[in-house]
Amino acid sequence: MRPGAGLVDPRIGWADCRYLHAPAHAPAAGLRDNTGVKTAAAHVMESTGSPAILPIDFDRGLALDPVAARAVGEGSSAEYCFAEPFPHIVFDNFLPTPVARLALDHFPRHALNSDRVFDMGYAGLNKRQILPEECDAPARQLFHFFNSRPVLEFLEGLTTIQGLIPDPYFVGGGYHETGRGGKLGIHADFRINDQLHLHRRLNMIVYLNERWMQEWGGALELWDRGMKEKRREVMPLFNRCVIFNTDADSFHGHPDPLQTPEGVFRRSIALYYYTASKEIYQEVPSTSTMYHARPGDDLSVRREARRLRVDQHLRQWVPPVLQRYVFALRRRLTR
Repeated sequence: MRPGAGLVDPRIGWADCRYLHAPAHAPAAGLRDNTGVKTAAAHVMESTGSPAILPIDFDRGLALDPVAARAVGEGSSAEYCFAEPFPHIVFDNFLPTPVARLALDHFPRHALNSDRVFDMGYAGLNKRQILPEECDAPARQLFHFFNSRPVLEFLEGLTTIQGLIPDPYFVGGGYHETGRGGKLGIHADFRINDQLHLHRRLNMIVYLNERWMQEWGGALELWDRGMKEKRREVMPLFNRCVIFNTDADSFHGHPDPLQTPEGVFRRSIALYYYTASKEIYQEVPSTSTMYHARPGDDLSVRREARRLRVDQHLRQWVPPVLQRYVFALRRRLTR
């Protein structure tokens, strides 16, 4: 576990890192880039060769222990929560090499029926979005892994946001590809998934660009909350992962047109994670399962089903002190 992890009292559990405060010894924010970028003489940029962040067992079918995954996330939670201009982190060598290669090797090179192409100027230009369900089996397996419990455990440990929910429809996500001249203006992402009625909380982007040239551009820019100053640039290097909160003022993008040669693309995996609102308890009755007997069931079954329903209605409508009285009276009468 990295220094600074576990700053939240375990007796009260992890809190959303928006409500934590940086320790007094935290370094000056927004002026460092700790991603370990190496630039060769020809300006070819590659991610570092350190061990993978996520200890995925490729040979066992993308197996990842959920407890180990959460521990990995918690080890970097302080760095994430105290980052500027908003909570974020950059991981090099995020995936084991065979997993990263699988993601790139199975990237669909040809157009698919479900492709969405953006030619919207500042809102997205020369950009292609590819839904996982139309990809081949290895790519589908990888995306389903990103929606699995171990990855959610990792993200919850990292961000301190509990109860994360993946998007099985990959709205806005999947494989992304941007060609020469393409760009995406600085923006804050949509915050409500209208299909699932969920609150969007996190982006996770994994870049798939080998031997990326610095002069091609394409860096992800992170801007301060007032849109006054660019605070960080992240080059889209192979197997580099960027994770960040999707708040109303988490401004990011790559707004300058790509200078790649024809046929060279900026490729990535984009994944979004959500939480459900606690306000649902104010809108929907918090009942348990409601049982009903079939028309042909015998009297004992009908009585049991009715009793179970009555119990739920009692819990919904009757104050707790009266519930205890009713249940105690029932126990005495059935002895």
